[in-house]
Amino acid sequence: MFVRSLVLLVGSAIAAATFVPGLATRYLEHAGAAPQAKVEKASAPAAQDAARYTGNRSAVIGADANGHFTGLFSINGRKEEGMVDTGASMVALNVSTAQRIGIDKAGLDFRYAVETANGKARAAYIRLDRIEIGPVKIENVGAMVLDDAALSGTLIGMSFLKGLSSYKVEEGRLHLTR
Repeated sequence: MFVRSLVLLVGSAIAAATFVPGLATRYLEHAGAAPQAKVEKASAPAAQDAARYTGNRSAVIGADANGHFTGLFSINGRKEEGMVDTGASMVALNVSTAQRIGIDKAGLDFRYAVETANGKARAAYIRLDRIEIGPVKIENVGAMVLDDAALSGTLIGMSFLKGLSSYKVEEGRLHLTR
């Protein structure tokens, strides 16, 4: 009986592991293009107002009208609006943003093939000195740079989020804790 239950549990875990990522990808393919355009067009003051800081280790970002968490992040010391995306394995910037934060386009090596909500694209891997939102600061963050046509805004992905002690969504707010 125990072996049967164990086999059933392992089989369910394998099925979930293969089905759930595909479900998220399909959702992002259908819903991903509009939020990226929103990130690019939103004004910086609105993003700044959306985040509030609690104590010396936490920031809270409210969801926008589409349910996305956008905020004004400091990337390598420059303020840039970004959308938190737990489905993105890395922080992702477009070339224009990379240049604004001091990355030299000539030094970028676009040798990586990546899948985006807009299709396949080429990307260059970089290391960012730091990403901050309020008192939350993560240093030495891996990121990918894509052409402007492939990515309209900045995605704050798991390469930033995994540096936190926790992140959670509660009552329409994203809590980031260092």
